[in-house]
Amino acid sequence: MLDGASRIGDVVAAAASDGQPAVGITDHGNMYGALPMYTAARDAGIKPILGMEGYFTNTSRFDRPKRAEHEIFHLTMLAETNEGYRNLIKLTSSAYLDGYYYKPRSDWELLERHHAGITATTGCLGGLVSQLLLAGEEQAAVDAAARFQDIFGRDHFFVEIQDHGQDDDVRVFRSLLQIARTLGAPLLATNDSHYTKKEDAEAHDALLCVQTGALKSDEKRFKFEGDDFYIKSAAEMRDVFRELPDACDNTLLVAERADVEIEFGQSVLPAFPVPEGHDDNSYLRELTMAGAREGKDVVDQLPHGAGVLAHDADEPLPFRIEPGRVLFLQDAREVVDGTKRCPQVVRDGVAEAFEVRQCRSKLPCALLDASLQRHVQAAHFLPSA
Repeated sequence: MLDGASRIGDVVAAAASDGQPAVGITDHGNMYGALPMYTAARDAGIKPILGMEGYFTNTSRFDRPKRAEHEIFHLTMLAETNEGYRNLIKLTSSAYLDGYYYKPRSDWELLERHHAGITATTGCLGGLVSQLLLAGEEQAAVDAAARFQDIFGRDHFFVEIQDHGQDDDVRVFRSLLQIARTLGAPLLATNDSHYTKKEDAEAHDALLCVQTGALKSDEKRFKFEGDDFYIKSAAEMRDVFRELPDACDNTLLVAERADVEIEFGQSVLPAFPVPEGHDDNSYLRELTMAGAREGKDVVDQLPHGAGVLAHDADEPLPFRIEPGRVLFLQDAREVVDGTKRCPQVVRDGVAEAFEVRQCRSKLPCALLDASLQRHVQAAHFLPSA
């Protein structure tokens, strides 16, 4: 967070004014800006490329080493297709849920599971390949690049080259070219963009001070050297990499491949399968009444004074399901015994819609006490007309 000083509208405007056919976004470790970028680019008449500069660990995302021994690398990934977009979502979700340790980390196993439809690169200087090169481990860098190539595919993994005028860019440049030749991997010319215009460098530097809690006068603080981390024009990039025109041409290849279509205004909730002859409401009623017949032992545990609703099997339930919204009660006993999971989730507004799972509960929905019924109604379960 607070690493980029660009606004999406400004980024899209800069790309469009330069006549560039596409514009991408690769936030660190998340995809928070993907949808705003998608709509802004479409509105400007250029193609959106949705991606992520993920955090990656060379070991396992489940490891929790000492901080001094903890290495996190960067990995650039771009969605080519809708499947690739979904896989990026899965990668960042699993990185947060399973791999969060200072940063949301993915690992080799996650990449092997969710690589389809994704273009990947070796990344910036913070990538695994470049970091191994800077450490003098040339063969390990080749092996790491080869492993990425095996996962994403020969045509979908690029060796990324950059030149911001920094010493480390120069140190890894020729080695990256050699790795590309060794593996037969295409080159991709890029420029780290942390602000939109060259003159924004000072404002970005102040932002980094906010992020790290440092003073600008502190010479040892984290900062970017130089002012080349902006959105360069196509002409500027062609000039920087004039001896490697194919590396620039390949950026257009990546843009041509990117073909993600997002349809707005449609429910993307999972469809719960119901038996033939049922719809969501009728099947929920059947499960509820089946639970009611088996639930006397749970009903006896209800606190004194709890409102219990009695229903005949042929009577309608006192609630109905809005289209696209179905009830989730994985184990309604938790509602009675602790009033923790289900009511807490509803109170927090985390789960507006719930999914009906296989009814393992002894407590039917119709037996919720009055206070819990209000929570259920708040989750868009509307009283029957």
